[in-house]
Amino acid sequence: MEQPRLSNSPETPVVSDSSGDGAVPSVSAPVLIPKATDPQPVPEGAGLDHPNLYFNRELSWLDFNWRVFAQAMDERTPLLERVRFVAITANNLDEFYRKRVGGLKRQHAAGVRALSPDGRTPREQLDLVLGAARPMQAMLSQTWEETLRPRLAEEGGVVIRDYESLNTEQRATLNAHFRHNIFPILTPLAVDPGHPFPFISNLSLSLAVMLRHPARGTEHFARLKVPTSRGRWLEVPGEPHHFVAIEDVIRHNADVLFRGMEVEGVFAFRVTRNADVRRNEDEAEDLLSLISEELRERKFADVVRVEVEEGTPVRVRELLMHELELEPVDVIEYDGLLDLTGLFDLASLDLPALSFPDWEPIVPVRLRHQGESEDAADMFAIIRRGDLLVHHPYQSFAGSVQRFIEEASVDPQVLAIKMTLYRTSRNSPIVRALVRAAENGKQVAVLIEVKARFDEENNIEWAHQLENAGVHVTYGLVGLKTHSKTTLIVREEGEGLQTYCHIGTGNYNPSTARLYTDFGLLTCRRDIGTDLINLFHYLTGYAPEQHYDTIVIAPRDMRNRFIELIRREVKHQKANGTGRIIAKMNALDDPIIIPELYRASQAGVRIDLVVRGHCRLRPGVPGYSENIRVSSIIGRFLEHSRIFHFHNDGAPTTLIGSADWQRRNLDDRVEVVVPITDEMAQGRLIRTLAFCLEDNRLAWDLHTDGRYVQRYPEEGEPVKALHDTLMSRAVARAQHDDVPWDL
Repeated sequence: MEQPRLSNSPETPVVSDSSGDGAVPSVSAPVLIPKATDPQPVPEGAGLDHPNLYFNRELSWLDFNWRVFAQAMDERTPLLERVRFVAITANNLDEFYRKRVGGLKRQHAAGVRALSPDGRTPREQLDLVLGAARPMQAMLSQTWEETLRPRLAEEGGVVIRDYESLNTEQRATLNAHFRHNIFPILTPLAVDPGHPFPFISNLSLSLAVMLRHPARGTEHFARLKVPTSRGRWLEVPGEPHHFVAIEDVIRHNADVLFRGMEVEGVFAFRVTRNADVRRNEDEAEDLLSLISEELRERKFADVVRVEVEEGTPVRVRELLMHELELEPVDVIEYDGLLDLTGLFDLASLDLPALSFPDWEPIVPVRLRHQGESEDAADMFAIIRRGDLLVHHPYQSFAGSVQRFIEEASVDPQVLAIKMTLYRTSRNSPIVRALVRAAENGKQVAVLIEVKARFDEENNIEWAHQLENAGVHVTYGLVGLKTHSKTTLIVREEGEGLQTYCHIGTGNYNPSTARLYTDFGLLTCRRDIGTDLINLFHYLTGYAPEQHYDTIVIAPRDMRNRFIELIRREVKHQKANGTGRIIAKMNALDDPIIIPELYRASQAGVRIDLVVRGHCRLRPGVPGYSENIRVSSIIGRFLEHSRIFHFHNDGAPTTLIGSADWQRRNLDDRVEVVVPITDEMAQGRLIRTLAFCLEDNRLAWDLHTDGRYVQRYPEEGEPVKALHDTLMSRAVARAQHDDVPWDL
């Protein structure tokens, strides 16, 4: 089969077996979004480390969240999905404040003066990001209240009601629900000389209740935590898809909680706490205990933001700022619903006409048509026929990677299973399979990364469950996160021991595998098997001086390997004019890789970078990066795969794996990337990159001034949306038996 080709020209590459033209719908105008970045001109003759050649990481992350938010403002996005993107944007902002703002605050408090690559101190960055985040928060609230909430009522019959709009009978029914189902679990907490200000947990929704004693005329304050664990929305009696927020019902029943007092006002507020808790692993005797202690510290970490609803009295704001040790800039006011992450529940309503069409991942052809003999029906026989590249969510995780592990757990010839587990789902079938394997007498070793941010508690729980089943569990390496996505299975076969491997770009999580785009390689190549054996010896034992023939490991040698590949393209460019690099990743900020890319651009190498999230590299700067283009793809699926393609004068090197070109991935994490040598598998990766570069629906181009501009089809031009293209191709492969199995 002829390999698809990626052009060496700066123009968008053409794929030889394009999936065809899409329909040309009527479309609205492109969404215009603000930019957080504000780069300055690069002085003539500046070195490659000049601050003006680098975007600020934190502002670039806010630019990414604007692109996510743009999906909620785009008329082409189904209405309920627009609501979901509002919730996603709000959730992202919560994490930004917890991790990034919290980290900058901690650095500033510690007196850190070190400059970021763009030349800013922590204090300067903090001022910038707090100012840049405010417009996003205001527009987010405005979009929900003024656009999407009315549209939901008009087009979907989903009506968000205020308590005051309910009739007498509806109020009576909801008040009775309050007395029987909400009142018993509420805990009013008074604040006075005998009652100190209560602890307020991270991201919890609270009500500040202002009270007056009718006889003494004294003013009092109490806090109520809103119980949202059973849902944020109460259905209005007799009116399907009419909802009222639970805090609104509590607000109008507050007098029941404070009998003998006059309720002067009830105002919602929400606290965000710092997630940037420092730990000293070198002094820790027990990593698991250290992480458990960090979780406790994070619960009581400093507050970095408080959100209040419009109309909250000054005395309430001042009380919150004083007790939570905040400045006015840390108080965010909303004219409307507080905590827009609560919209996730509404976005999940069963209204197909207002949602993306359902997508059911396709089981790869090789795993459905299993050959003529019974021996060919098991995963191991299928993999022995040749490497299998799977692409989620277009292809089924359950029918490929999950099946691989589940079959291994019960196969009598399998002797050992080893895995790195960074994140997984609740009620994980992967964990159940590992438990089953241990119960079946197999040697099972799992490295669970208990430092996976915000999943530490879940991972500790999984670790205890696996240990109780007899699995050998390790908790990661001191000073490093193990972020690699690898599985090694050792099987006894006629010719001796045979290894089977999976190396992927995403987590062993069946839930996110339906939402995130990721690649995975299933192989029985002996060179890769030997490398993974050595890797697991390094991860679980004392064997730091390992040798790897094929896979590339961080922090050991990954950055150097990528630098070698970039410099090789420079040599080809100088010799033949064929230098070409295309790389797809989640984020780009490494201060060593970026100058190498600038040097390659200066030499004439054509570089396309598909970077979903933040990007410090500044493209299109004359004399530095005019040969570099940066784009970002945002859509119904989260682009999570990492693909690195080097043209190599027509003998390409193409790799996939767990690492981005970020400093943390290359210095602070155990990562694995693997070169894809199978011709058809490499062809699929090259085609996927081409589809990314051709996209005119989901892609945004990063300009030299920091603006991201969404691509839009010209009049009469077919729409080329990456996710639609790959879903269509997956269906076509599944429907035609005569199509080569790995196209």
